[in-house]
Amino acid sequence: MKMLTKLSFLWCLWIFLCGSCCMGRFVVEKNNLKITSPKSLRGVYECAIGNFGVPKYGGTMIGTVVYPKFNQNGCHRFNDADTSLSSKPGSFPSFVLVDRGDCYFTLKAWNAQMGGAAAILVADDRVEPLITMDTPEEANGGNVDDYIEKITIPSALISKSLGDSIKKTLSSGGMVNMNLDWREALPHPDERVEYELWTSSNDECGPKCESELNFFKSFKGAAQLLEQKGYTRFTPHYITWYCPEAFILSQQCKAQCINNGRYCAPDPEQDFSRGYDGKDVVVQNLRQACFFKVANHSGKPWQWWDYVTDFAIRCPMRAHRYTEECSDQVVQSLGVDLNKIKECMGDRNADVENPILKAEQDAQIGHGTRGDVTILPTLVINNRQYRGMLSKAAVLKAICASFQETTEPSICLTPDMETNECLVNNGGCWQDKSANITACRDTFRGRICECPIVQNVKFVGDGYTHCEASGPLRCAVNNGGCWQGAQAGRAYSACIDDHTKGCKCPTGFRGDGVHSCEDVDECKEKLACQCPECSCKNTWGSYECSCSNGLFYMRESDMCIGKYSASVSNVGFVWMLILILGIGGAGGYAFYKYRIQRYMDYEIRAIMAQYMPLDNQPENLNQVQHAV
Repeated sequence: MKMLTKLSFLWCLWIFLCGSCCMGRFVVEKNNLKITSPKSLRGVYECAIGNFGVPKYGGTMIGTVVYPKFNQNGCHRFNDADTSLSSKPGSFPSFVLVDRGDCYFTLKAWNAQMGGAAAILVADDRVEPLITMDTPEEANGGNVDDYIEKITIPSALISKSLGDSIKKTLSSGGMVNMNLDWREALPHPDERVEYELWTSSNDECGPKCESELNFFKSFKGAAQLLEQKGYTRFTPHYITWYCPEAFILSQQCKAQCINNGRYCAPDPEQDFSRGYDGKDVVVQNLRQACFFKVANHSGKPWQWWDYVTDFAIRCPMRAHRYTEECSDQVVQSLGVDLNKIKECMGDRNADVENPILKAEQDAQIGHGTRGDVTILPTLVINNRQYRGMLSKAAVLKAICASFQETTEPSICLTPDMETNECLVNNGGCWQDKSANITACRDTFRGRICECPIVQNVKFVGDGYTHCEASGPLRCAVNNGGCWQGAQAGRAYSACIDDHTKGCKCPTGFRGDGVHSCEDVDECKEKLACQCPECSCKNTWGSYECSCSNGLFYMRESDMCIGKYSASVSNVGFVWMLILILGIGGAGGYAFYKYRIQRYMDYEIRAIMAQYMPLDNQPENLNQVQHAV
């Protein structure tokens, strides 16, 4: 009878929880899928983000769709001989398209990743609204969770109609290129990101609890730094359920709930006869919520991360230290007022509502663009549920992508945030190995194939198949990607700085200017040194021409002339020029002296005329002056 009562309680509780989930509003998080070719499929479509892997929040991915001839449901490992999913240098990454059904979504994604695919598209097998691909509820033989945590490629569920259209195009020999876009998957309304984590203090839920604890440990430093600098505002939340009224007085309900059945949590071991009870979990959840409230009021909300990580290490269930006494020791070690926390928690045995837990239950209901919180753990960023792996790198990328462009904190731009996608096949981007130049740029938003700027020289191109140096000084970087050669002390280059792009073989060579320039034999092709007295000799990049009978070769006019006559005429011309300049200078000086002398004579005669008659004046002029 006791076992029947237990099973009846669990069955009713399961019915209640499932009923609340079905009645709740679960939001399918989506991103955009833009098909760029062929023209018949070109357009923007919606796809659902899987609840595993690492979505490229804030970024985009360009790829070519591959639909395998074998293993079309993706439930088995892909054989390279049958289906090659690894991207080749100079080609787009591969997005493998598989059919829904026959195995877990996560297994399909894992096989696609192991096969070299950059992303996985799952085509629905029925006409219905998009759903969220989730992880298995239970491990299968203990090995499912092992690979789930290692899935790093993004996944998307597409509609049956879109999947059928893509398959039809591929079967007819067409190519389907698309762009997966997560830039608007998470909103970024301002320069501060608000995020919340729905969690539980229960540490006996298997691999999921261990994974969550590892996340707390690794993410704590980044979370505290972001909070202290004012970049983020974090709030922890805890899910509780209430006991159906008919079971409030049952022993099972009393073991799982506090405050007369108002706030309940499942038994950690799923066994009421041993270990800790669900009410112990509710009490610890309440203590953690109150710790955050007190720390927040003191201006140090980031201390919550210290408390939950320290409590998980110092007070685990398996060590039988999941107690109030151990919790108090952790609180006191962090210097937080223990009395305020106990005051916040209130009386857990009273038949009244607890304001903290009541607020948590109300917050579980979705509002705005956020759906109801029904699973643990759940991360919500800017009021949008996060999908993907709960790891430091993945979550931090999602938070960074939720900032407006150019407002990201410096932590988002550190090497720790790089995706390392450029380390494998150069991310499928263009590269020049000889000059160690690549178009692959690693960012927290994912890798970008973008022609680089090297030593202030900009490269232009699509970033995938080719990049080419452009603009002034381009020859300083890898010779602008052009041919160059040296021989017998002579060096030539097909790169010219005043060209914005392109390569041109120099005079004396012919070729494409990029891969090669071949010497032109001017003598053999009769391009120079063709006068009767000339003797031609080809050299690398040029030629040498000599004249017979002591003649002098003029390269500009390609002819031979007499050396002596040329030198005599040149000397005569010089002496004639000197003579003309000398005569002109002497004449100018004589004319100058003559003008000066005339001017001085005139002035002297004018002055002397005021005091005595001049010889050339008449005598009666004196007489007239004397009479007066």
